[in-house]
Amino acid sequence: MNHFLLSNRRYAKNMPLSITEAGRYGIQAMELLINAMLKMGAQRENIHAKAFGGGSVIPLVSKRDNFLCVGEVNVRFIREFLKNDGIPLVMADLGGERGRVIHFVSGNDYSVYVRKIKRILSQKLVSREKKFWIKSIAAQERAETETDIWL
Repeated sequence: MNHFLLSNRRYAKNMPLSITEAGRYGIQAMELLINAMLKMGAQRENIHAKAFGGGSVIPLVSKRDNFLCVGEVNVRFIREFLKNDGIPLVMADLGGERGRVIHFVSGNDYSVYVRKIKRILSQKLVSREKKFWIKSIAAQERAETETDIWL
């Protein structure tokens, strides 16, 4: 199981994934997971995938917005990666506007339990994140405009 997030603030929806932050981080996470499985004795032809997430919990400014599309980029990435690697996607709950809590059971059947986060909780998280980013950006702008005096 892995969980990849995109740490870069902005991504372009229409850029090839192999040259974006989305492609690099997702590729690293998937390659590490698959290589670890193969080292433990897994056979590539027996590998199947379940994918969850990619919810757009932060509303876009507009439908034409080319940025802030983390969920869309992650969903597109995982589908393309699995298809290109020949790994069947046997279960998926991707996209939408709600976040998810995932519980993975590594027993005999590798069950996955998904609980979607209520929209009101998502909105509270969005509000808190926006306040954090506004403070962070303001602090960066103050730091950039302050004059350094060397004696």
